[in-house]
Amino acid sequence: MTVGEPVETVNLDRYGCPPLPWSRPRDLLATNLPQPGTPCFLGTSRPDGRPHAAGVGALCLDGDLYFTSGPASRKARNLAANPACTLSMSLDGIDLVLEGEATRVTDRPTLERAAAGYRDGGWPAEVDGDAFTAPFSAPSAGPPPWHLYRFSAHTAFGVASAEPHGATRWRFR
Repeated sequence: MTVGEPVETVNLDRYGCPPLPWSRPRDLLATNLPQPGTPCFLGTSRPDGRPHAAGVGALCLDGDLYFTSGPASRKARNLAANPACTLSMSLDGIDLVLEGEATRVTDRPTLERAAAGYRDGGWPAEVDGDAFTAPFSAPSAGPPPWHLYRFSAHTAFGVASAEPHGATRWRFR
């Protein structure tokens, strides 16, 4: 996720549970994305400040998180005006909210690696210029091409939904 280990860990649990280790969500991200059973939601802000949320197909590749968007979609237009965003997901035993920024990826080697990762997850993405094409995408994705974005987290919140329970905030450089 373009982050290493946290520089700050804060226990948010009010019931006496210890802080959750960052390795718990980090390892789940690496093994669970992309998977159809792991919904991921992108939160952005419209230019007038109103919030917007949309499901995205997230990919964890080489420690970074990626997602796609059609260039005319509301989320892409929001990110062009303000790259600050959130990614939220429910992983096995922990709900996770990541705060950070998204930047469009256009370099061919990264696009090729990400397309291969999406293909491994069941979406037949191919690189076409500086974006993706495929025979299909999400019904709300609009027509191709689809742009690739890299998400860089600066803060993460985890709430465990299975033992060991707890709630923790992690900050990154």
